[in-house]
Amino acid sequence: MNVQDIYTEVGKRYSAAAGGVEPRYADSVAKAFGYTKEELSDIPQDANLGLSCGNPLAIATLREGETVIDLGSGAGFDVFLAARKVGERGRVIGVDMNEDMLTKAEALKASWGQKNVEFVQSQITRIALEDGIADCIISNCVVNLVPEEEKQLVFNEMFRLLKLGGRVAISDILAKGPLPDTIKKSMALYVSCIAGASEMGMYEKYLKEAGFNGIIIQDSGNDLNVYHNETTDNCSNSLSTCNSNSEKQNRDCCTDTGCKLTESNAVNVRDIDFNEWTASYKIFAVKD
Repeated sequence: MNVQDIYTEVGKRYSAAAGGVEPRYADSVAKAFGYTKEELSDIPQDANLGLSCGNPLAIATLREGETVIDLGSGAGFDVFLAARKVGERGRVIGVDMNEDMLTKAEALKASWGQKNVEFVQSQITRIALEDGIADCIISNCVVNLVPEEEKQLVFNEMFRLLKLGGRVAISDILAKGPLPDTIKKSMALYVSCIAGASEMGMYEKYLKEAGFNGIIIQDSGNDLNVYHNETTDNCSNSLSTCNSNSEKQNRDCCTDTGCKLTESNAVNVRDIDFNEWTASYKIFAVKD
């Protein structure tokens, strides 16, 4: 798949998701990946769009006064949670390329009144922030969406932005082994965070080449089929019902344009056992 096509379709998919999802679905996904009822009630409800594949805050060990950057922050779900942990003396910066997500995040920030939060529009391969400002960088189910040719750039940016002694705490979907072409060439599965998943060895290589040490990559043991298990009209689930025989054959499953499920890449996402090919991983590394 073409790099620019990937960014275009990912953008469309997340613009659609920014429109909102059923709270029941979003809560179900978040709880499946380790978020507590108390955490979910402590942030703006609309910040949770059911897009997580783990809980990076569970391994980030955030402390009061720290500066945190969230790569691919969406509507601010993990940003708002992190802001509670670092307190008034801390700072949390959400970075996202999608204007619709950032508009939603800014509106939620205004309604919530949290002053230690800010959002920046930028691709995570070239982040418009100065060097060495962060104590911790978090990310939740985002790196897999970056085209393989540009993934190393993301880890290089993480290393650049961190202070000496800083750490990354990531939740992401990784491939258990080589993915078949039927999966790799499916744009619907790409924007569903499956087709672009790297294998563990490659992920470790990216981190090492960026300069990180103390690397831990561990299977979280979560059930990725939770995305299939709720019946809802949200974007994630609508992808699961899109296939080459549907009336949306030549349209994105979330929007009316793009994605173009052709004969060569069409796949019924609902038929894919996500757990067979991929898993949710927690990733930790240190800049020292």
